[in-house]
Amino acid sequence: MIDPNTIFNIKTEQEFNSKALDVFKFQFENNKVYRSFCDLLYKSPSDVASIKDIPFLPIQFFKSHEILSSKNNIQSTFKSSGTTGSSPSKHHVTDLKIYNQSFSFGFKQFYGNIEDYVVLALLPSYLEREGSSLIYMVNSLIKQSNQIESGFYLNNFSELKDILIKVESKGKKVLLIGVSFALLDLVETYQFNLKNTIIMETGGMKGRRKELIREELHHILKSGFGVNTIHSEYGMTELLSQGYSKGNGLFNCPDWMRVFTRDTEDPLSTLKSGKTGGLNIIDLANINSCSFIATQDLGRINTDGTFEVIGRFDHSDIRGCNLMAM
Repeated sequence: MIDPNTIFNIKTEQEFNSKALDVFKFQFENNKVYRSFCDLLYKSPSDVASIKDIPFLPIQFFKSHEILSSKNNIQSTFKSSGTTGSSPSKHHVTDLKIYNQSFSFGFKQFYGNIEDYVVLALLPSYLEREGSSLIYMVNSLIKQSNQIESGFYLNNFSELKDILIKVESKGKKVLLIGVSFALLDLVETYQFNLKNTIIMETGGMKGRRKELIREELHHILKSGFGVNTIHSEYGMTELLSQGYSKGNGLFNCPDWMRVFTRDTEDPLSTLKSGKTGGLNIIDLANINSCSFIATQDLGRINTDGTFEVIGRFDHSDIRGCNLMAM
């Protein structure tokens, strides 16, 4: 058994690689679906000498199978929104404490103490359904902020505008996190000149608007909010960790998460930096499900370690997590 606390103590690349190999062995032995997938590829722990050798489970398996590496009771099941007629992904979580640690430590790594922020959430499409991991995370961040103004907003733009102006006038730091179409609706209704506010979009139009390329979306939002940069969050139902971008669509991972690109023609082949391919993700916070996931996102890894999301594979579900085509 692997102590989950050791995952969040990773500081070096060597520590990450060592822990990833330990997690692979653990999940090979304890996750029936992942074990079957590895067996089909003739990959066992004796065949895996480095993280480059680890098989990545196609993300579609979260739609059709129960992905578990733990025999403990399921505490919560996060579900994707899916599209009409499609099956949602289901991420069964047997230890919510790990998810809480992951998003809390991840936020602190990139933005500092959550108590320094007023957290305002504009996530109508997520609030209107059950089982959203994003709503769970943001609700927790709102509580952790311990600020009376923090909270969710649905379509009450007037109240949100007044709160933004009020906290700005007090010089408080603000995090406004919202789904793209709702942020666009807000700046079409009101114009702002914000000095202390981080605007963070979670991507996706959810069928409410025409999809925009990232540059166009961010240009409109920067102009409407009066800010120099638009931040972004990269997350999905099947992950318990998030990547963050502080501008220009360049994402960084927390210390226990890594992103790679695979060849679209040869999914078992890893690409070098700068090449566009399918995104493979190692999320060690997924210790009790599967930490090695081949997503349906297209992107590239830059030489400085940042990554970009530039689209999706054709004929895949639109999931609205920074999957805007460039």
